[in-house]
Amino acid sequence: MPPRKDPDASANVPSFYGAELRYKREAAGLTLEQLAEGSFRGVPFLSQIERGERRMPLDLARHVDERLQTDGFFERRCEDARKARQSGHAEYFADVAETEQYAESIEEWAPMLVPGLLQTPDYARAIVRAAMPRAKDDAVEKKVSARVGRAALFEADNPPAFWAILDESVIRRPVLPPAGMAELLEHITRVVTATRSILQIVPQTTAAHPLMMGMARVMTFDDAPPVVYTESLHSGQLIDFPALVKQYRESYDLLRAAALPPEASLALIAAAAEDYRNGKQRP
Repeated sequence: MPPRKDPDASANVPSFYGAELRYKREAAGLTLEQLAEGSFRGVPFLSQIERGERRMPLDLARHVDERLQTDGFFERRCEDARKARQSGHAEYFADVAETEQYAESIEEWAPMLVPGLLQTPDYARAIVRAAMPRAKDDAVEKKVSARVGRAALFEADNPPAFWAILDESVIRRPVLPPAGMAELLEHITRVVTATRSILQIVPQTTAAHPLMMGMARVMTFDDAPPVVYTESLHSGQLIDFPALVKQYRESYDLLRAAALPPEASLALIAAAAEDYRNGKQRP
């Protein structure tokens, strides 16, 4: 058996609290299996937290505090660990940016904007600047870099299976000049093709469909229950209540049925890109 490797508690805030979790657990005489019992999390998930590789979510922090009788220690420190993991993302998106790296699948509905994982720097910059018109250039560029950098998860050894459904208005809305829009749409096609992802378009002629009220993202994991993320202009919510997650997943399945097939969707994007290139884009 290889020698046990203790986490470096000085590396970062999650590592510090991961090392503390292991110390408290072992002092209580509990195994990882025993500590995980009664939570929604698996042993691999807790092991990654102890090694400082993942942030402890609030629900687990409360469970750990109760089992280890640590008087709310880990719950109070959740905010510290979350801030330590932030890197240019909006505060309410920090948990999602971390969690998506460990997802088995990501299913996204985008009614207004191109999903962040498919954005080009120019598109991301235009969106960020529109939301933050008074921000300094370096603040905008930090957010652009963080958003575009998320696509690095596709380069992992075992990347998540990505499925995106876009409203047709997303590719018709000229957020950028024609050349920039053409580059964006061509980038989307390249990423989807290279990563063996699936993309569908909901036609503008569709009168009504599920999830008309806003964006939604469903993420599943090998070692934890699925979650749903929803977002509005200046806030976002990560939902893990099983019954509500189930409803969102059912709505997403219905949305797939309302959308064009993947092949037809990519053909529509290619045609729109060509129209932008030729100055013939239509509303």
